[in-house]
Amino acid sequence: MNPPKTDARRHHDPEVRGFASDNYSGVHPEVLAALTLANGGHQVAYGEDAYTENLQQVIRSHFGPTAEAFPVFNGTGANVVALQAVTDRWGAVICAESAHINVDECGAPERVGGLKLLTVPAPDGKLTPELIDRQAYGWDDEHRAMPQVVSIAQATELGTVYTPEEIRALCEHAHAHGMKVHLDGSRLANAAATLNVPMRTLTNAAGVDILSLGGTKNGAMFGEAVVVLNQDAVSHMKHLRKLSMQLASKMRFVSVQLEALFARDLWLRNAGHANEMAQRLAEGVRAVHGVEVLYPVQVNAVFARLPHDVSERLQKRFRFYFWDEAAGDVRWMCGFDTTEDDVDAFLAALKEEMAR
Repeated sequence: MNPPKTDARRHHDPEVRGFASDNYSGVHPEVLAALTLANGGHQVAYGEDAYTENLQQVIRSHFGPTAEAFPVFNGTGANVVALQAVTDRWGAVICAESAHINVDECGAPERVGGLKLLTVPAPDGKLTPELIDRQAYGWDDEHRAMPQVVSIAQATELGTVYTPEEIRALCEHAHAHGMKVHLDGSRLANAAATLNVPMRTLTNAAGVDILSLGGTKNGAMFGEAVVVLNQDAVSHMKHLRKLSMQLASKMRFVSVQLEALFARDLWLRNAGHANEMAQRLAEGVRAVHGVEVLYPVQVNAVFARLPHDVSERLQKRFRFYFWDEAAGDVRWMCGFDTTEDDVDAFLAALKEEMAR
């Protein structure tokens, strides 16, 4: 059968890749094939389709028999819906100052979710029980938003990774104070790959109550999921998802992507490759005099400090972002489609610009 004709034209060079974000990548061919498989005919809208139903079994294979997935459009939506599900109107969420929910979501948890973020400085991006205690007080003080949730990210915004023991300690500490634990897992696959553990080891097995499970950064076209791990911790998830404008009418096209990623090992292959490319990049960067790698490279992110003018020249050759422009800090991200040649070409350009 001949492919359908289209008037669409390619407007980019598919051979060009940068190091700005794992969101820059295209869609993994296996995910595209799954989307084609799900296309055609009619399926019931708003999540009552066969693909969303099957996704539940896939999610339970990773997170236990009581886990329930609620597909959403994007990561911010997943975080906002998840945090609303575990807070009251007067509730607050303790998180790292550098957390994505605090820095990169345009105030959505507070403006859309209607909750208060209580931030804590965390030099490596990771909370500890001691850091949580800086904000874990005043539950009976009506003048202060009530701390009800601890939110952590795995991996963190700084590319660092919690061990299973660290997450378990955080969960036990939070639960002892009557608080619930949310995990922002936009890069959970990368963390699990680097630690060589199942995703359940970092989530429900450690005591996490609710999870934002990422797909887009790891090969999907769009779509994440809120995964309820502790059914007693939440209520009215369906209503919250709709209220937050995250209910997809043609949900099968979100669910089938997550199925393609998580039914077998595509999630692990993609994340493991991205991590390996970041390690290759970091090793090369450390050999360049005058460039400093700032944090342990544990997933697919490399944070570095170099002269500002070098970064500006390098940005004309490869896309990437400043992390702290005043300090000269940058972030380089690898994706599932980053190649060894991409990394080596970038390192060669970096050496050239540093030598000028």
